[in-house]
Amino acid sequence: MTGRRRLDLVVVGAGIVGLATAREALVRSPGVDVVVLDKGDDVGSAQTGHNSGIIHAGIYYAPGSLKARLCVAGARATRDFCAEHGVTYRTPGKLVVATSPAEVDRMHALARRAAANGVELEEVGRDRLAELEPRVRGLAALLSPTTGVVDFREVARALARDVVARGGRVVTRSAVRTIAEDARGVVVESDTGDYRAERLVACAGLQADRVARLGGVAVDFRIVPFRGEYYQLPQERSDVVRHLIYPVPDPALPFLGVHLSPTVDGRVTVGPNAVLGLAREGYPRGSVTLRDVASWATYPGMWRFARRHARVGVAELGASLLRRRYLELVRKYCPEIGSADLLPYPAGIRAQALLRDGTPVDDFLIRSTARQVHVCNAPSPAATSALPIAGLVNGLLSRR
Repeated sequence: MTGRRRLDLVVVGAGIVGLATAREALVRSPGVDVVVLDKGDDVGSAQTGHNSGIIHAGIYYAPGSLKARLCVAGARATRDFCAEHGVTYRTPGKLVVATSPAEVDRMHALARRAAANGVELEEVGRDRLAELEPRVRGLAALLSPTTGVVDFREVARALARDVVARGGRVVTRSAVRTIAEDARGVVVESDTGDYRAERLVACAGLQADRVARLGGVAVDFRIVPFRGEYYQLPQERSDVVRHLIYPVPDPALPFLGVHLSPTVDGRVTVGPNAVLGLAREGYPRGSVTLRDVASWATYPGMWRFARRHARVGVAELGASLLRRRYLELVRKYCPEIGSADLLPYPAGIRAQALLRDGTPVDDFLIRSTARQVHVCNAPSPAATSALPIAGLVNGLLSRR
């Protein structure tokens, strides 16, 4: 067994949520013995390092939901953490642009939802939109002045440094093989040895359902990967927009649509779309893992979800295969963008929990046993919300 002393806490997953959870444990109880295990070569190597880098303001989420409460708190906490630890971030603001009367109606409903969440917003008309973004076309828009951008992998690295500085350990290349819970604690078998601890927290992202099963947690959902494909604009076109530019989302779908996003390092990305992934962690185009395909192909909830959203799925696949289809989604609100402007950019993968009836789990989902807490569904805005999620998880631990 690795180390003979008994640990206070093992955290599975060195993404931003897992690292924030370990750090919060050390902040609350200085001197506790904490280790973070991750199968990757570096921290933040999966979803954390492959997202759009947006510090969300909390516009989209159902009032009273965990997403709404923790995103609003997380946006402030993320900016404060970055300022304290020297992580660069910017606050360009965001415009959610309506390009049709139906979208204007949905935009107004979105504004009411954001107001209920306490999010600062301004509704702007066509003329004001043209002043803010001369190259963007729309009937109206919502301006979110506090939406920011950051490199979340750099945030994860800063969290890891802080964990170590406070006496914790971060062990990479350490895939978890088994988890056994008994009345005395939890024993974890991993590639770097065995660890016995009082408590375990799993923040396993794309592997959340599998790790939960290892821990004996009742799993009534399946993680289904949705691949988000991005492009980037040429450097000379990085002045096309100053704000993040989003379409008005379809409330029936768990995705926000293709958007233009100035990044913290001065580029502008385009995307993502959302197509069914053939590998949970296969970020290069064409990646296929048969085990991952079998996981969703044999799951009734996936086919029920697919039947309900067949039209949208076909459209997303078309945009993936045909650049002109993808371009149409962008030119709807920014007609200056041309095919030659869409340059390659790394993809992301969203871990979406689906129930057996085909319903996507819309909120953050946390499941527990006597000695374990598993963060089972943490898609966007989990990166923004990581610090308050960590507070919530540590609160659950303290009550067990």
